[in-house]
Amino acid sequence: MSKILQHKPLLEAIFEIRWQLVDFKTKTQYEPSYKLLLGRFFDRIQSAYPVYEQLASANIPDEIAEYIVQHRFRAEKDKWPLVQIGPGIVTVNSTSDYVWNDFKTRLLFVLKELFEAHPKLDELKINKLSLRYIDAVEIDYTSEDIHEFLRKFMKIEVKLPDELFRDSNVANTPCSMLQHFVFESSSPKGRIHLRFSTGLKEGKPALIWETNVESAGDDLPAIPKDFEAWLDASHNLTDDWFFKIIEGDLEKRFSGE
Repeated sequence: MSKILQHKPLLEAIFEIRWQLVDFKTKTQYEPSYKLLLGRFFDRIQSAYPVYEQLASANIPDEIAEYIVQHRFRAEKDKWPLVQIGPGIVTVNSTSDYVWNDFKTRLLFVLKELFEAHPKLDELKINKLSLRYIDAVEIDYTSEDIHEFLRKFMKIEVKLPDELFRDSNVANTPCSMLQHFVFESSSPKGRIHLRFSTGLKEGKPALIWETNVESAGDDLPAIPKDFEAWLDASHNLTDDWFFKIIEGDLEKRFSGE
């Protein structure tokens, strides 16, 4: 079970489900039942997400809007969590309100209503599941060595050789950074992505890291039957990696010690 952190570094938790679209004659993809699905889906989730927003992307023609969210449903105005839908895609997003048990309940609810709302279930062929967490910790990487921060506080050592900077007129402290690792996973079947980059948190320089479990193609579970098992396995993996990475000083900081 996840530990509760007093000062959690979470920026956003995102679940995403995608399904196969139909090839259009222009070699793009579209969803014939999309407009009908949109109305039926909102009818089923509006008790929990009554606030509707049409996004600017809703003006994109359906035949070129594949996997772009166009409509948003919130539990309260300008508040989180929220649900988004577009041709071939549904997401559930959470921020500071995030608690796993609540988030999981919402995901199970949204998947159930998606399947019940779809007017042609034989066309609903899931092709991707993703559970992603975006976290951040403040560090002035313009003056501090971000590689040393990663090594000292997160036990991650990736650094360019010092020889590159000798007699090169290049400063050996990076002004920005992007590192992306991908590993095969057996539980759940799929891949786990670990990505580190420089960015901003509330307008201040920060290290951003993402932990993302994805299953696609032959790695997908039977849906909806085995969806909850996939969720539990994905959360267990991301949760395990998160706490192993922050173990020590960072965990104490986030715990308020």
